[in-house]
Amino acid sequence: MKRLLHCIPAFILLAACSEKLETVEPDLTEADTAVHSATIAANKTSVKALDFSDRRDFERADKGFIATFDEGIPNYDPTAYEFLKAEAPDSVNPSLWRQSQLLSKHGLYEVTDGIYQVRSFDLSNVTFIEGKTGWIVVDPLITKEAAARAKALVDRELGVKPISAVIITHSHIDHYGGIRGLSETTDFEIIAPKGFVLETVSENVLAGNAMGRRATYMFGPLLPKGPEGQVGVGLGQAISSGTPGMIAPTREVSEDFESFEVDGVPVEFMLTLGAEAPSEFMFYLPTKRAFCQAEIINHTLHNLLTPRGAKVRDGRLWSSYIDLAIQQYAGKTDVSFGSHHWPVWGEADVRELWEGQRNLYRYIHDQTVRLANQGYTIHEIPEHLDLPQSIAGSFANRDYYGTVSHNLKSQYQLYFGYFDGNPANLNPLPPVKEGRKFVEYVGGAQAVLDKAQADYDAGEFRYAATALNHLVFAEPDNDVARTMLAKTYRQLAYQAESGSWRNFYLTGAQELTQGILDLPAPRTNGPDVVKAVPLNLYFDLLAVRLNGPEAAKKDGLEVNFEITDTNQMAHLFISGGALHHRMGARKEGIPTISMTRASLDALNMQTQTIAELRKSGDLKISGNPLKVKSLFDLIEEPQYWFEIVRP
Repeated sequence: MKRLLHCIPAFILLAACSEKLETVEPDLTEADTAVHSATIAANKTSVKALDFSDRRDFERADKGFIATFDEGIPNYDPTAYEFLKAEAPDSVNPSLWRQSQLLSKHGLYEVTDGIYQVRSFDLSNVTFIEGKTGWIVVDPLITKEAAARAKALVDRELGVKPISAVIITHSHIDHYGGIRGLSETTDFEIIAPKGFVLETVSENVLAGNAMGRRATYMFGPLLPKGPEGQVGVGLGQAISSGTPGMIAPTREVSEDFESFEVDGVPVEFMLTLGAEAPSEFMFYLPTKRAFCQAEIINHTLHNLLTPRGAKVRDGRLWSSYIDLAIQQYAGKTDVSFGSHHWPVWGEADVRELWEGQRNLYRYIHDQTVRLANQGYTIHEIPEHLDLPQSIAGSFANRDYYGTVSHNLKSQYQLYFGYFDGNPANLNPLPPVKEGRKFVEYVGGAQAVLDKAQADYDAGEFRYAATALNHLVFAEPDNDVARTMLAKTYRQLAYQAESGSWRNFYLTGAQELTQGILDLPAPRTNGPDVVKAVPLNLYFDLLAVRLNGPEAAKKDGLEVNFEITDTNQMAHLFISGGALHHRMGARKEGIPTISMTRASLDALNMQTQTIAELRKSGDLKISGNPLKVKSLFDLIEEPQYWFEIVRP
C-alpha cells in the first residue's frame, strides 16, 4: 500500500523547506543579459512621478540602528545584498533598486523606548517589546534558525531576558514559523487572532503543491543575487530556509478592540479578518503611543491576488480597516511599526502613510468596479486606469510587491470571475493546441520568429512574449524560440518595478534555457503543522488527490477510518468518482483502518511506513486489506517541479 500521504503542503513559502534550495548561476552570454535601449528608456519614464531627492525613507530605515552581525548564516545571509550599495544599474528599475536598498539594511533597531526590531534577517521583521518579566516578541519570522539568529543579536546587544509572551499578528508563516527559535522552553503566553490555528493549517493545504511551485517564480530562490538576477521581493529581500514550527496560541483575540495586559504592558487589539490574511489583527500600545500595523499597512502596494495563487482579497474591506485605524488611533500615535519595512514617526508622517494606503486600496477596488460596469473587461481595465498622482507619487504606494495591473484584475475576478463575457473566451483551446493554431495562422515558426525579432528590436516586448510563448508551446524543442523568449523575458524583468514580477520573468527565462533543474522537491510541511491538521481537512486533501477517472471505475469502494487515541472515526466512500467522508460515522461490514494520531502523523512526515506501523501494532486493518489498498492506490502524489513556461 502507498503511504497514506507523502507530504502535507501546509506551507507555501519555500522558506519552510527542510533543505535550502541552491541558487543557480546560469551560463549567460553578454548578449543574453544586455539591456535594451527601450528598457533604459522605459525605466526612466516609469519613475517620473517619483521624487528621488526625498530621502525620508532612508532616514527612517537608519533611525535607531544599534548593531548587526557582519556575516550571515546558511539559512539567510543579509550580506549577500552588498551589491545594492552601488547606483542603480540599467538592468533594474531604479524604483525597485531604491526599495531593495532600503530593505537590505539589516540589524537591530530601537523603534521607541522599550520597543526594538530586528529587520532583514528574513522576509519579515521580528519585534521585541520590553515587558515586566521579559520580552514580548511580535511575529518571530519564518524559521527556527532565522529567529534564533535575531534573538542572539538581541541577547548580545540588550542582554539576555526570557520570552514572556509572543504576539502573532496573522496566519502567514513569515509571522509565526520561527517561534521555536526564541527559547528552549515554551512556557510563555502566545496571543493570536481569532481562527489562527485553522487558517494556518488550511489556507493553502488543498492547493499547496501548485502554490509552492509558483512561489519558486515569485520569490526567486533559484536566481543568483545580483544586478542581473534577484535583487529583492519588495516586501522583503528573501525568505529564510530551515525549520518552521507552530505552537498553538494560549489566547485568541476574538472581539474587536479587545484590551488586556501582556506581561504588564497594556495592549488594545483591532481585528482585521479577511483582508491581507484570513486571521489577522493590528494592535495599539497606549503607554508607548505606538501602533503595530501588522501587514495591513506597508511601504508598498500589497497583493490583492498574490501571483503564487490564493483567494482574492477585497480592497474595499482592506481600505475600510485602515480608515478605522485612522479614526481610532492616528491622533494618538507617535510611531507606527509593521511586520515588514521600517517605522514612521510623528502624527503627520503616520497619517501620510496610513491615508495613502487607505486611498490606494479603495481606488483600485472602486475604479475596477466602475469600469467593469461600463463594459471594460479584466484585461482592458489595467490599460485604461492609472493611479492619480496623489497616490502614485508616494514611494509607499508603488508596485514593489503587488502591482496595480494584477490587483485591478483581481478585483474584477472578485466580482465577475476570470471570464470577461466575450463568447470567444468561453471555451478557448488549451495552450499547446492554441499555440499550434496560432503558428499555423501566422504562417509558420519562422514567420513568428521574424515578427517577434522585429518587435524585440523595436523594444515592443509584451506582445513579442505572447507570440513567442505560443511558438514555444507549439514547438517546445525549438531552441531559437526558447532563447528569444528568454531574452524578451529578461527585458521585461529589467523594467519591472515589482520584485515578484522581476523574479517571475527571470525564473521563466532561466527555465526556458536550462530546463527544470534536478533538485529535490522542497518539504513544505513541518511537524507542528502536520500534527495540527484536522482530520476532516486531511480527508479533503485525500479527495483532491484522488484520480477521479480511475475512481469512477470503483464506485462503491468504502472503508472506515479510526483514530484510536482521540476517538475520531469517519466513513470514507467513493461515489461518482469522488471521495466522500462522513465524520463520526462508522459502517458495519466494510474494512476498517485503525491507528493513533501519532501514527498518522508519522506516515505523513515519512518517518515510518505502513508496514512498520502494522508490525509494531500501531496500525491495524480489519476486513479485506486489499480493499483498503485499492482505495489508497487511487491517491496520487503531485509532481512538484512541473513545467510552467513549457508544455
